[in-house]
Amino acid sequence: MKFKCYSKWSQLPAGVDSLFDHSGDESMFLTREWFEALDTIALEDGQSLLLTSVVDEESVLALLPLIGEGEYWQSVSHRYTAIYSLLLAAERQPEVLACLAEGLSQHSIHSLQLSPVAEDDHNILGLQQALATFGYEPQKYFFFYNWIHRTQQHSFDAYMAGRPAQLRNTITRKQRKLEREHECKIRMFKGDEVQQGLIDYHSAYSASWKANEQYVALLDAVAINLSVPDWTRIAVLYIDGKAAAAQLWFVVHGQASIFRLAYDEEWKRYSPGSILTAYLMQYVIEIDKVEEIDFLTGNEAYKRDWMSLRRERWRLLFIKQNRSQGDSSTLMAMLKNGFKRIFNK
Repeated sequence: MKFKCYSKWSQLPAGVDSLFDHSGDESMFLTREWFEALDTIALEDGQSLLLTSVVDEESVLALLPLIGEGEYWQSVSHRYTAIYSLLLAAERQPEVLACLAEGLSQHSIHSLQLSPVAEDDHNILGLQQALATFGYEPQKYFFFYNWIHRTQQHSFDAYMAGRPAQLRNTITRKQRKLEREHECKIRMFKGDEVQQGLIDYHSAYSASWKANEQYVALLDAVAINLSVPDWTRIAVLYIDGKAAAAQLWFVVHGQASIFRLAYDEEWKRYSPGSILTAYLMQYVIEIDKVEEIDFLTGNEAYKRDWMSLRRERWRLLFIKQNRSQGDSSTLMAMLKNGFKRIFNK
């Protein structure tokens, strides 16, 4: 067993696939496809990729993907990342965590920021304990709220019955009005149809109230790459032949992630976003039979209408305690500015 670092995803031993198979069951944001999509977009000038790991021959027992430079490193993440974690095999965990922590310490990593993480993540908690033995002091900062709904194998009708009456009535009333006054239809794009769906998605997005999408290339790459295992869902509401609303979701191992949504302001009076969300909710509950629906980042009021449970996500900062007070203060200021850059990416 030894600590090893890699600078490219392609350099990882084939045994890493078993780690990704397990982590992918937890979240799409812990899949190899997601991490590789961030390979260039997450890097700032001067930064590099550092895939810190613990290996035993061809087996990869732990993987902590990082980016940074010099003494300052952080998790491979992006403003769209809803969860981050250490990928850790089930066997020999205390020994593996000790090896990883020692390797990070010897690699001259003096500050390490991991985000967004869950408070009850056993892998992260284990790493925190291991790092403490090598002089790393943890500090925790609130990052964002995360709204989810667990379906508990209930039907779509049962799910909607649990939503606020105002939401249900609005959807019913607005959809009837729309169907009465215009020609409309909803189309789902999956598999090899995703590229066509992206064209109409961007058409609706460009006519929405939102700012121009900064990361078109990232969104397109993720949507197309994840369409190969049939994880991508793009739904478009057409009104009089025009893309009036569009949403991008991902369904990975029983979890539906609501990624992006937008609608053309011209059709706002019909609540096209709510109509389309209801359609997708029905689809993932009845067709995909998901166990969990995740609204990802943010605490907007409308999310609590659709969801039932709010969780917290945190940033963990580890600082090695071998510096002067002045150096530590400067380091803290640099890292806080780094937090702002991460959140605004």
